Amino acid sequence: MKRRDFINKASVGALVAGSSVLVPGVAHAQAKFKWKMVTAWPKNFPGLGVGANLLAQLINEMSGGRIKVKVYGANELVPAFEVFDAVSKGTAQMGHSGAYYWKGKNEATQFFSSVPFGLTAQEMNAWLYYGGGMELWRELYAPFNLIPLAAGNTGVQMAGWFNREIKTVDDLKGLKMRIPGLGGEVLRRAGGTTVNIPGGELFTSLQSGALDATEWVGPYNDLAFGFYKVAKYYYYPGWHEPGSTLEAIINKQAFNELPADLQSIVTAACKAVNMDMLSDYTARNNQALETLVNKHGVQLKALPDDVLRKLKQLSEEVVLELANKDPMAKKIYTSFNQFRTQVSHWSALSEQAFLKARALV
Repeated sequence: MKRRDFINKASVGALVAGSSVLVPGVAHAQAKFKWKMVTAWPKNFPGLGVGANLLAQLINEMSGGRIKVKVYGANELVPAFEVFDAVSKGTAQMGHSGAYYWKGKNEATQFFSSVPFGLTAQEMNAWLYYGGGMELWRELYAPFNLIPLAAGNTGVQMAGWFNREIKTVDDLKGLKMRIPGLGGEVLRRAGGTTVNIPGGELFTSLQSGALDATEWVGPYNDLAFGFYKVAKYYYYPGWHEPGSTLEAIINKQAFNELPADLQSIVTAACKAVNMDMLSDYTARNNQALETLVNKHGVQLKALPDDVLRKLKQLSEEVVLELANKDPMAKKIYTSFNQFRTQVSHWSALSEQAFLKARALV
């Protein structure tokens, strides 16, 4: 709490000092704005839902109450998969979700959540903030009357919960699995059947046999959902989501109605939550994993190398096909792929090499 209080006070102080130069902004300083935030997550759900709550709290506090954001969980105001439309139409001023849910609007949205075998959280943030990714994201969402901002990251996820062992590529054939985005298309090409349903329905679907497997996020969230009660095997690594960005989407008219200092507050709050959520997951995932394994007897398993090789091959095919669908997708893919190539060299010499050295006995 001390760290967040410091961030809040420092941000407010800087913004107030800056706004004193803008004499015309005095009238705006008295204006009050009430926003609704709709989310794709169950209300107060650990990590994702809590991240949305924190975003609303920071905007409220940093603005000195000039923007009051009320958070609605999935199905409280609109269903989980209607967040995009609700914000686009102005039913709500803000949303919190994942960009890969909107592939029906434009398949290129998936680049801004997570790409199989793509970028880690650190690399994704680097592309968005300093590699041109954010500008492309805004360009993609502009026709929908939306402004996107990164507002959370789960880090590397788990491959998921399975009710059958995965020993070879053939074991993926006929597998009914909840897996969204590009990862879902990869699994389909490997012979599986993909299903995309909201998180709140996953437990009962596994319990009833409607699903053979599901991915969700990682131990922190998966423990909260109780998947260990209805699935036997817990697989890693999360090849399909190596650094999943969560998004805040803002209605363009609502954002433009704000004075410049409040626009900066909203933007800064999203950046703060983007960092905070990743820290939260990094701190809590292993604690939750130990509970799953030691208390609940979960069988933790690694996907075999030959399965990962096949999934990587299919992933490259799927992403390249997406890139060739239209000029905008190609533009985004080119930027993403070029950045992945160059940042991978540094990651290999820094993070990867250090982690290998740290593991030496």
